[in-house]
Amino acid sequence: MKKKKLLGTLLVSAILLGACTTGGTSKTDDSAKTGTGEAEQVFNLAVLQEMPTADLSIATDTISFTALNNVYEGLYRLDNENKPQPAAAAELAEVSEDGLTYKLKLREDAKWSNGDPVTAADFVYGWQRTVDPETGSQYAYLYEVVDNATDIINGKKPATDLGIKAVGDYELEITLAVATPYFDYLLAFPSFFPQHEATVEEFGADYAKKSDTAVYNGPFTLSDFDGPGVDTEWSYEKNPEYWDEENVKLETINVSVVKESSTGLNLFQDGQLDDVILTGELAQQNTNSPEFVTLKESRTSYIEMNQREKDSPFNNENLRKALSYSIDREALVKQVLGDGSEASTGLIPQNMSFNPDTGKDFVEETTNNTEYDVEKAKEYWEKAKQELGIDSLSFELLSDDTDSVKKAAEYVQGVWNETLDGVDVSMTNVPFSVRLDRSNAGDFEVVFGGWGADYADPSSFTDLFVTGNAYNRGRWSNEDYDKAVKDAATTYATQPAERWQALLDAENILIEDMGTIPVYQRAEAHLRAEKVKNIVSHGAGASHDYKWAYIEE
Repeated sequence: MKKKKLLGTLLVSAILLGACTTGGTSKTDDSAKTGTGEAEQVFNLAVLQEMPTADLSIATDTISFTALNNVYEGLYRLDNENKPQPAAAAELAEVSEDGLTYKLKLREDAKWSNGDPVTAADFVYGWQRTVDPETGSQYAYLYEVVDNATDIINGKKPATDLGIKAVGDYELEITLAVATPYFDYLLAFPSFFPQHEATVEEFGADYAKKSDTAVYNGPFTLSDFDGPGVDTEWSYEKNPEYWDEENVKLETINVSVVKESSTGLNLFQDGQLDDVILTGELAQQNTNSPEFVTLKESRTSYIEMNQREKDSPFNNENLRKALSYSIDREALVKQVLGDGSEASTGLIPQNMSFNPDTGKDFVEETTNNTEYDVEKAKEYWEKAKQELGIDSLSFELLSDDTDSVKKAAEYVQGVWNETLDGVDVSMTNVPFSVRLDRSNAGDFEVVFGGWGADYADPSSFTDLFVTGNAYNRGRWSNEDYDKAVKDAATTYATQPAERWQALLDAENILIEDMGTIPVYQRAEAHLRAEKVKNIVSHGAGASHDYKWAYIEE
């Protein structure tokens, strides 16, 4: 049975608490405890967007990946220091001297939620399903480091040729096409998790469309999920079949989509939610609360311009630079967002990647061409008008309809309209899943989107803008950039210093050409009840892990 809808109480809560904009204490009472005097292990949290998919092979977004990371489990799981540790694997992999062969033994006590054992064949099937072109996975490109994956993705070889094989029921052998420094992180990422073939085949097109059309092998199972992109409430229930069930304390996690900060704050103060996300003034007003938590993400919010058609004005480099120089990123993050986000100086976020020789942050070694300069913006706009033969330009800026993104996009819309004479920008805000669909289809002129690192390496970002990558939604293309990214992945894969320089070269080419416009590195400002303990958050990969979380009395 579907649980009682939280959102049915939103109007009442808003009326009763509409005047409350500061503070941050949440109510606790005897109803929050079990009959034994211990705290009830139920955690109620808000997320900003609907979940676009619950299918491991199809997921591409932070909401889906967080859900999947908690209801499934891969060979490895990231610990509280963001290091990959054995999970479905019984121990860390045995890796060949050349870095191309990984041998892994699986734990034999791991089970699916229907009681079936998790075997090596489940990993083989899941990986093959994701790279199979018929599945339509946009994340299949992550597998290109695995032997034969590129040919499979391009339809030149069958999925069964992928470099993974089961050596018995509980042993895997993985063969890579090229030594990959970050491969351990991929083994902890949901796109590389196992899949239960019988369940996928049983439900066909309906697989994972609802919570009861899939089985799970993680610490929790998905419950009350009624459909991708539309359901605004779902839950995670403790999985009694999970191999490490005794170390999972939470019994239920209730998730509600709450897009407005004011609504989330009201529900938090009323004790209906234990964890909400704040932006703007509400974030700034609550920074001194003991329940205020800022989580900096390895995520860059950026603007893509549609360059798919030859006559697109956004193929003009001077226009792209005019748009970038118009944006005062410091004002945006401090005055508009106020949640701990930081102005971007490039595509790669801070505190994620470090020089293998010096330990210096990647960001400190790149060329910064993202400064705010009104005179340069106007100068580039005049050049663009002459080259394009235009006096004015009108276009639509597409963005999500969540509170923080709407405010950021509205700010950008305003500065473009005010700074660049003759530019007229209209705004369209849509649900997250709709924005993804439109972006993927090229149905936009300019889109405010972004990317969160799948693993802690610059290539998680630089790979995106290679010519032909599905996530290069604007279709910017540069041969020198493509070469630098390819060199990092192949020629210099086992030479850390040379690989690092190739990645720096790629970043600098992208920003010099302004193929995309980086805006800010996102942080999430939360109010989280003090009774909620031990949530593990990751800047790269799935954002939040609830396996070890619990409610304290």
